Amino acid sequence: MFAVVSISGKQYRVAEKDTLFIPYTSGSNEGDTLRFSEVLLLADGDKVKVGRPHVDGAHVSGEVVQHVRGDKIIVFKKKRRKRYKVKRGHRQRYTQIRISSLSAGETD
Repeated sequence: MFAVVSISGKQYRVAEKDTLFIPYTSGSNEGDTLRFSEVLLLADGDKVKVGRPHVDGAHVSGEVVQHVRGDKIIVFKKKRRKRYKVKRGHRQRYTQIRISSLSAGETD
């Protein structure tokens, strides 16, 4: 069983016990449970439910594992012959979650 869920404007294909990195969610601590109700597709073997735009009653639950930072990205700007150089670094913040359950909600 898997689902396609929309989290912070990005789409992820998830199954139970998957671990994924989502954009940082403030206000959540390690061990908290997050519930995502924007399920776009839910598949169980040959049975597939496609939402318009979301599957009614379906939700995905995940547990916050930790908050991490991504790799450093170097941004370097330069204008030749103008004595202008700027070097900046950036590390994006992510929340690592483990999917604990997929729920179809109401059954047909």
